[in-house]
Amino acid sequence: MSYTSTCHCGTIGATIAGDLPAEAMTCNCSICRRKGTVLHFVPADAASLHAPADKLRDYRFGKNAIHHHFCMDCGCTPFATGTDPQGNAMVAVNLRCVEDCDLDRLKLTAVDGASF
Repeated sequence: MSYTSTCHCGTIGATIAGDLPAEAMTCNCSICRRKGTVLHFVPADAASLHAPADKLRDYRFGKNAIHHHFCMDCGCTPFATGTDPQGNAMVAVNLRCVEDCDLDRLKLTAVDGASF
């Protein structure tokens, strides 16, 4: 089983091996608060990124630890990449960009990313 998080126009996305999660997180950092992302983190080897280099843009801020990727055509942010606290490569999937994900059924955990 797998699921895919795509931008609005379908140009960029990430396909994740596995079932849709039952839990996710929200973050109050300056960018997540503005974008309203609902995030689920997976190891990088569980994700297949579909992103033509000429359409994918990267935004970093603060400690520059997370690559907030967005589509140059529609501006949506279906995923981000970075490393977890142990240094393992990870992908943060924006579940708002997964059509089959029922956000109302997710158990959400609020993270105080503004304090990181």
